[in-house]
This record gives sequence, C-alpha cells and structure tokens, in this order.
Amino acid sequence: MHTRVSEYDVIWDSPSGDATGSMPLGNGDVALNAWLETSGDLLLLIAKSDAWDEHSIPLKLGRVRIKCSPSVFTTDSPIKWSLHLKTAEIEIASPIATLKIWVDANRNVIHVEAIAPQPIEMSATLEMWRTEPRQIKTQTSDMYKNLAGKNADPQPTMIQPDTVLEDSNGRIVWCHHNAAMSPDPFEVNMKLQGLGGFISQMQHPLRDRTFGAILSGDGFSSSGALSLKSTAAKTQHHLSIVCHSQYPSTIEQWKASIEQLARQIQSVSIDQARREHDAWWEQFWNRSWIYVTSDVSPQEHKATHRLTQAYILMRFMSACAGRGPSPIKHNGSLFSVGKPDDPDYRRWGGPGYWFMNQRLVHWPMLAAGDFDLIKVWLQMYRDALPLQMHRTQKYFKHGGAHYPETITFWGAEVSSHYGWQPFEERTSPEAETPYLKYYWTGAVELVLIMCEFVSYTGDSAFAKSNLLPVAYAVLEFFDAHYPRDEHGKIQFAPAQSLETWHWAINPLPEIAGLSYVISKLLQLPEEWIEEAQRIRWIKMRSELPAIPLGENDGKRVILPAEKFDIKKNSENPELYAVFPYRIFGVGKPDLQLARDTFDVRLNKSHDCWSQDEIHMALLGLAEEARGYLLQRSSEASHSDSRFPAFWNQFHDWIPDIDHGGVLSLALQLMLLQVDEEQTLMLPAWPKEWTADFKLHTPGQQVVQASVRDGEIKDLVITAAASS
Repeated sequence: MHTRVSEYDVIWDSPSGDATGSMPLGNGDVALNAWLETSGDLLLLIAKSDAWDEHSIPLKLGRVRIKCSPSVFTTDSPIKWSLHLKTAEIEIASPIATLKIWVDANRNVIHVEAIAPQPIEMSATLEMWRTEPRQIKTQTSDMYKNLAGKNADPQPTMIQPDTVLEDSNGRIVWCHHNAAMSPDPFEVNMKLQGLGGFISQMQHPLRDRTFGAILSGDGFSSSGALSLKSTAAKTQHHLSIVCHSQYPSTIEQWKASIEQLARQIQSVSIDQARREHDAWWEQFWNRSWIYVTSDVSPQEHKATHRLTQAYILMRFMSACAGRGPSPIKHNGSLFSVGKPDDPDYRRWGGPGYWFMNQRLVHWPMLAAGDFDLIKVWLQMYRDALPLQMHRTQKYFKHGGAHYPETITFWGAEVSSHYGWQPFEERTSPEAETPYLKYYWTGAVELVLIMCEFVSYTGDSAFAKSNLLPVAYAVLEFFDAHYPRDEHGKIQFAPAQSLETWHWAINPLPEIAGLSYVISKLLQLPEEWIEEAQRIRWIKMRSELPAIPLGENDGKRVILPAEKFDIKKNSENPELYAVFPYRIFGVGKPDLQLARDTFDVRLNKSHDCWSQDEIHMALLGLAEEARGYLLQRSSEASHSDSRFPAFWNQFHDWIPDIDHGGVLSLALQLMLLQVDEEQTLMLPAWPKEWTADFKLHTPGQQVVQASVRDGEIKDLVITAAASS
C-alpha cells in the first residue's frame, strides 16, 4: 500500500525562476532547496542541521549553480520536473537531458546526475554571499541586542565570511569556521541570565564549530576559484557534494575529516549507494500511511487528494530534515530560503526553539512510527537538563528544573525574551517579556511526550536515561516552587495561562497537565521508579486544585484558570484539558462540558499552531474537523511558494512547519484514538470519506485498515517491529 505514495508526487512543467519555486530534498541531516531558473540553470541551496554560526544562527552551507550546454530548458522544448517521493529524488526531464538529484539517505552527500541522448557539457559554480563580515538587523533570538541604550549590549551581530580552501584535486572545498569572538555571544547569553557559573561545566557549543562541503565531479576540473567544468562533452555526468560538520575542530582538522569522509563515500559504488538509499526510503514509507479519498464531487475529490498530499509531504519534509544532530526548527526547518540578499534569514531569528510550536511538529511522529525523528528533538531537552537544574537553583533556591518556553539548543533562554537587564541587577529572575514570564508548562508536556514515546516504542533504556531524569526534575520544580493554600492545595501563583492570559491563579494547563502526567508516570513499571518519587507524585496529585469551571453564554464550561486577566495572545488554554492532556474527549466523562467549552472558545483558526482541528477530532466533531482540515490544506494555505507544503508564514516563517504538524496529528486522530482506557476507530471520520491507513499505537502495536462507507474494513493489528 505504501507504493501509492507515488500518486502524490509533485510535478511541474515549467521552470520556477527563483527560490520561491523550489522543491525540498534531504536525508535527515543534509537538505536542499532545488529550483530551475528560466535560463535552464539548476540551483541548489544547501543546509545542514547543525550548521550553527558564532551567534547560533543556522546558516546555509552555500548555493551551487549547475549549467548544462546546451541548456536543459528552452522555451521551444517541453520540460517535466518531478519530486519522486518513493525514492526521494528530483528528476528534471527534457529533450536535451535528464537531471537527477538525490541526497544519499545513509551518507552526507548530494548526487547530481545528468543523462543526455547527445553529448553535453556541464559546469558547477559555488555562489557565496558570506564573503566579508556583514551586520544583520536585530532578530528576536539574537545573542546580542544591536540597539545601544540602558542595559543594552551595543555589540552588533556580525555574520562572518566563509573560507574557500586551496585544493589541487580539481574540487571546490569551502567551510565556515566559528572563531573566538569578543565579546563572546554564548557567554553574553549565559552571563546575562546569571548562568555564568555554569559555563565551565559545559563545552562551548559554538566556538570551533566548522561546517562546509566539497564539490567535485567525475571528469570535471577547476574553472576558476569557485567553478568546475566538465573536461569533455559526454552523455553522462556526475557531480557530488559531500557535506560535513565537525565540533570542535580547526579548519585543518575539518579538512582532514571531510577528506576521509569523501574517500569513504567514493569507496561505495554509486549503484550500491543508490540501492541502499532506495531501501531506506522503502522502509520509511512502509512504517505508516494515510490515504484519503472522496467521490462525493469532483471538488471534494480534489480537496481530499490535496489533504493526503499535504500529510505525505509533511512526513517527507520531516524525514528530510529530522535525523541530524539538531532537531527541526518550526520557523522554516532546513527549507527556509530567507531573502534574495540573505538566504540565511528567517523570522524570529535562528537560535531559538519555541516549545509550543516544536511540539506540534513532533507529536504526529508517534503514530507515524517515525521514532528516529522525534528522538532527536527529545534528546536536545534531555541534554539541556543539567543547565535547567542549575538555573532553577540559581533563580529560586530550590531543586528541580524549569524549562523556559524559548531556548537555544544548549538550553539557555532566548536573550530578548529573558530581557537585557542583567540577572544581578534584577529584583525578579524571571523573563521580562510578559508572554513568557511564568510560562513553564512546556516542560510538563515534554514529560508527557517522553512517556508516550516509551509507550509507543517500549524503549526502557530511553525511559531510564531520558524520561525519568527529566520527569523527576520537572515535577520537583512544580512541587517545590508553589505554596499551598489553607486547604493544603497547591496555589499556582504568580502564574499565567499560556501566552494568552498574562495574569492568572491556578491556570488550567498546570492543573490538567500535572494531573494527567502524574497518572501516566504512575503507570510505568514499578521497578523503574524510585519509591520515594512514587510517594511524592501521589501526594502531589492529591494536592492539585480542581479543574476550574464556570459559565459562558449560559453554558457550563472549563475555564483557562481559576482567576485570569490581561488577554494578549490567541490560544485557548482551557482546551489543554482535551489536548495535549486528554482528560476530556470522546468516550470520556463530561464530553458535553468539553464540547460546550470548545463551542464558546475565544480564538478560532485553521492556521499555524492553532489546535482547533486536533480538538475537533478528540471531541468527535467530524464535520467541523473535515471543514477546517480542508481549509488548512487548501491552496490558500501557502504563500507565493510553489511547493504545496511550503505553507505561508502565518505567525512564523516559510515553510510554517507547525501548520503541517497540526494537520497531520488531526488527521491521525480522526481515524484512530488510543489511550490506556480505550481504542476508538473513526471517532471523528466523515462518512463520505474513504481511507486506507496504517498507524502505530501505544503498546507497540500497528493498526492497518481501510474505511469504506463509514466502517472499518480489513482490520489487521500486529506487533510493531523492534526498532
């Protein structure tokens, strides 16, 4: 059934002109945007997941221009260029030549192959824009504040140039090396937040990080400092771009290392590499699938085709960008193209990871069986745990760990959110921005996602090394940080309810989240959990306040907090009791209470990180979910980008990856909902839609079935293969 993925290939019949018309490709660590200019030139904008510069800005490795002579495209000849999803390959076919581009799934090398009926010439040129130090404008998560003033660091953010290395082997070799800087961006970030005492306990995450590539070709020789050209016209050409990062490393050490990597890659024949590449993608597509169709009308058929394609392309892009040393970023992933004069640019800056957005990218990976992808993201938070524990003790003089909502990949808070007044000069240690001042509940959901990962995979080693250390520390923070009221109940104050209500007492996300997560933790095998921790969690759960309830529009509803005021953002915190904390929903008590709460919600949207479709699915609102999902996947849901899954920036940046994450999770939940209490088939499925699906569930099982006339057909439940 996974072979049906080819029905959703992206196929175009004309060039794109510029980067807004690019196609994505990647192997999980190395990724690229490919586009064809009207001149017939092929452009590759190359990224790597851990290409962090001196300021923790994720840089592109570079851009390569490939020319064929005669040109692969002319206005007089037809052209067809396709993204073949089954084999993760871009093919550009014309009467002049056929070009094939693929990023080896098992090795960090990009292959460009040309096959022509008549001999052609070919050239490749490295195009650089980081050729000299260049100041960029302030972005939200920059390490420096560029504007001088009280409590501000007037140091500008300067992007440093790349280095082209001499090479006598007819290749182009280049890299970016993070040299020592003064002032040091990492140290500025840490000391600003009072975390300078921890610097000596960790390796500098940025300094001496070196990343770049080797561009070479069979039968190619140098044609200037940045170009290669085929030595003869031939009917077949092959270019390769080997990409590599090393940390810590000098430029000389990096060059020796990438040389060795290139030799290893060359020792494997292209045919063998291609077979192994195809095998990786074969097993990837075989993990899971969802195909939706409807024959109610031609318009509905087209809409469900596009919905299915959106789901598939979201999985594809995650696989292309989510297996490297650094996790997927919500604001563009590895496929942002920036601006014409700055391909590295992305809205909200580069250094920060926003938990509220990132979670929506990663939640669908569980049911899809893409455990290797979500594990990269979870590992980042586990690696940052020692710093979070240090921060908590420094700020609040008690144990545990609190994770800020927006962090760098090493765990420090985004500087502009923390604020530019140094820690030592403050009367309060929390972030200055009111959107995030007391917003720490992402850590509770982090524990939940780790619990779910263990439930889906049965990975006891992950439970002991990652889940439990994080769970112990996060729950200790919430237990120790808040006082008890006269009834012995925890009083969450001062607090806020997500980013929406900036003043709150006893917010719903804290209460529902801790109650739900503690119950999940207590279901783990007894031998995994220290008895003292188990006793503490049981006591803590008994001390949680009741879920806040009230009235709205004459209906009994869940409230965002017991008391709340100062509305600024557009989330619906009260519905966190439906997702991510599934206390209310189909087959659970008080379904009408939850539906009434959803009905009177203040913020309604089918864009970006809005969770409406997820809530609709969990509340059994099939028609509502159908309508919203079709709008989310419609042509209006992407910007000027030509690729159908490069969604508009909405609140974030292009492509808006969390927009696709919500779509994916909602579609999964419309088909199948499984928790410790029940398994629900088609809990929110439109009767006029047919489907074929294969999804993973908690308990290491895989459910495969078809949906016809609103009923499950050909149901097969099997044990998941061990990872």
